[in-house]
Amino acid sequence: MTIERVLLDYGSGGQASHRLVNELFLKHLGNAVLSVLDDAARLDIAGPLAMSTDSFVVDPIFFPGGDIGALAVHGTVNDVAMLGARPRYLTCGFILEEGLPIEDLEKIVASMGAAAAEAGVLIVAGDTKVVPRGMADKIFINTTGIGEIFASPAPSGHRAAPGDAVLISGTLGDHGLAILSTRQGLSFDAPVASDCASLNHLIVKVIEAAGDVHVLRDPTRGGLATTLNEIAGQSGVGVFIEESLIPVKPAVAAGCSFLGLDPLYLANEGKFICILPEANAQAALAVMRADPLGADAVRIGVVRAEHPGKVVMTTPLGGQRLMGMLEGEQLPRIC
Repeated sequence: MTIERVLLDYGSGGQASHRLVNELFLKHLGNAVLSVLDDAARLDIAGPLAMSTDSFVVDPIFFPGGDIGALAVHGTVNDVAMLGARPRYLTCGFILEEGLPIEDLEKIVASMGAAAAEAGVLIVAGDTKVVPRGMADKIFINTTGIGEIFASPAPSGHRAAPGDAVLISGTLGDHGLAILSTRQGLSFDAPVASDCASLNHLIVKVIEAAGDVHVLRDPTRGGLATTLNEIAGQSGVGVFIEESLIPVKPAVAAGCSFLGLDPLYLANEGKFICILPEANAQAALAVMRADPLGADAVRIGVVRAEHPGKVVMTTPLGGQRLMGMLEGEQLPRIC
């Protein structure tokens, strides 16, 4: 495009809007469904469906390991996949601040296109609004996803049962610390990058190998501890975890220690919790560890009938303490 920055005209619905759609969005996101440019997309999908929507306001919009565009795709793809579904279609809505460099916008949209292709989903509808300078912060993105549920029964936060094993697909806190350190201009001896990734292909492998998976959940805002509390409450069970088994990269652990943060409450954007019958745990772990996105997968605990609705953590010294749910926003605009 010849214009270097987003103008209010790009949200008008007129010729300027059409140029933005045709010269930038369709360039990176175009496909047979989207390129029709009707008011709605005609989708070919049947059977039980999973649907999710999310809004992304992360600051900064570019960070080690990703950007707001890739994050918007990965986040919604993962939410749909956690219901035992194959994500198929996404919609995306953009709120742009007047003055946003077109170069930055194109990088973000190109990143979305690459992330969608990697995940195997189509972006089939979208919307763009432009607000005056100072009325937003560069760019906000909303994505909605829909997919076919193939797992039967489907995983749900209500299905954790006593005797189930609790697995995590990899190291925790990477995304949260990457965002915070970039935002504050901090550096560590070892680089810290976001784990931002689409997990849908790995989820299919896990379900196909392990059979009945009771719960799948991605521990995004609020991290592992908050997400396990949600599951414990939904299922009316106690979740017991071993602190010494929980994987955290040394650089993340050191950064959290320096900043007074707990990595178990930091956001993750490329990890998932898997709760399933103990007999199926080794099959699930084998599949996870064979995939780069699950190479650090481990079993971290067990589900019990005792202490329903609570998460109990055993410390390396053998003591136990309750891991409560995060009360408020530990780190604002993390995703």
